[in-house]
Amino acid sequence: MYEFVTGPLAWLAFAVFFVGIIVRLVLYVRGLDWKLDRVTYSVNTAFGVRGAVRSILFWLFPFGTQSYRNNPGFTLALFAMHIGLIVTPIFLLGHNILLQERWGFSLWSLPGAVADLLTIAVIVSALLLALRRIALPEVRIITTAYDYLLLAVAVAPFVTGWIARYAYVHSQAWLIVHVLCGELFLVAIPFTKLSHFVLFFATRAQLGMDYGIKRGGMKVKGISW
Repeated sequence: MYEFVTGPLAWLAFAVFFVGIIVRLVLYVRGLDWKLDRVTYSVNTAFGVRGAVRSILFWLFPFGTQSYRNNPGFTLALFAMHIGLIVTPIFLLGHNILLQERWGFSLWSLPGAVADLLTIAVIVSALLLALRRIALPEVRIITTAYDYLLLAVAVAPFVTGWIARYAYVHSQAWLIVHVLCGELFLVAIPFTKLSHFVLFFATRAQLGMDYGIKRGGMKVKGISW
């Protein structure tokens, strides 16, 4: 079973992930319409690119925006979770050993203590974000079971990985469950809100172009709207 989930099933999960993300990006870009969005995507390009880069950078770092600064606790939990979600799977020693065994290459690996710390940060941050959805009326009113399910899908590989690492019994079974959870997470990304993993950059770039061109970026450059 372990050979199957770390071999053919893993290949399938990665294929769905990469192809799905590419399709989502292509559909997003093809869906842009300068007449509808009223942004000149192919004209005034310098102003648009400048605005896109500024938008991405300001939202990519903690406290880079007013929204982040107004909600410091939420910001810390959000960034702790996302850093752990991205960094830990890529640079975990166990994953790199598997990469070397299966595909003949590996990346630099995190020290075990750092990987443990990031794993705990992801789990705790996810719990705090879930509690925030329950506690704050303005967030609770737009939250559905779907949001909690996606949060569980994202965190499940970390919970099961932690158990597999420290389990005294059934560690092989937990390892298989961990791999399956990771593959479910990968497959879910292109088809759910988890696609913001990549679409974040596309949407921030679009909004940045909007503000960089027509909402003050060009100021008195003769924009007609």
